[in-house]
Amino acid sequence: VLVDGRGMPLYTFTRDGRSSRCYGACAAAWPVTYAKGNAVARGGARQSLVGRVRRNDGRFQATYAGKPLYYYVNDRPGVALCHNVNEFGGLWLLIRATGRRV
Repeated sequence: VLVDGRGMPLYTFTRDGRSSRCYGACAAAWPVTYAKGNAVARGGARQSLVGRVRRNDGRFQATYAGKPLYYYVNDRPGVALCHNVNEFGGLWLLIRATGRRV
């Protein structure tokens, strides 16, 4: 599954389209993966699938295969605690390097 440079699992939210629908309490539980500069794909990730989208506050959120990315607040490097969880009106799913949800 896709992880950031620290090994933190990255999730997608099925309620999202090309932009995020996760704000407020949702973003407190599922922190946004902010895009800082130009992200670089490593390992099996594909650079062509790396992107970003502007959030309502003007900051950029990282995307992969067009899907906004999030962390889960209680995860730690190498440990994904909330895959396939239904919360805030949609499912939270890990994403593969191919861009497909797990």
